Amino acid sequence: MSASTETLIEALEKLYQLHEKLYELSEAKTEIIKKGDMEGLQKMLKDEQTFVAAINTMEKQRQEAAKQLLGKSEATEITLTNCIEAVTGNDKEILNELKEKILSVVNKLKDRNELNQLLIHQSLQFVNMTIDMIQPRPESMNYGRPDQKKMKKSTVSTFNSKA
Repeated sequence: MSASTETLIEALEKLYQLHEKLYELSEAKTEIIKKGDMEGLQKMLKDEQTFVAAINTMEKQRQEAAKQLLGKSEATEITLTNCIEAVTGNDKEILNELKEKILSVVNKLKDRNELNQLLIHQSLQFVNMTIDMIQPRPESMNYGRPDQKKMKKSTVSTFNSKA
């Protein structure tokens, strides 16, 4: 196993672990959203940002390792599939397994994030509906027949100034 292959495998394993942790956070976020815990949600978002930053850093390392493995200095056509094709034997198996594991966790993460987004959207709809029920809406000026004169409200004061 070459040093660049080993570096790539290590980077992919770390990427997988980081995505797994991010998925666990997204599951916990679902429960926080269900409870309506805004403080918990804010903390969770900060935690997620930390993992996303770590994933971005690790992704850069993975790209560098892939460039070294393929012997390319340009960023064109440097994919994991190309790396898998460039190696042989056990390394090919390991890279294929890591690719499948990462794809699986990314798909689970995508599905969970869609669920969380849907739950937040429903919560916002509920809040808006509640606000609409509490706040009366002013009557629209467009209702009524156009040829009908509108009656002005009487502005009779109940305060008698002569008394």
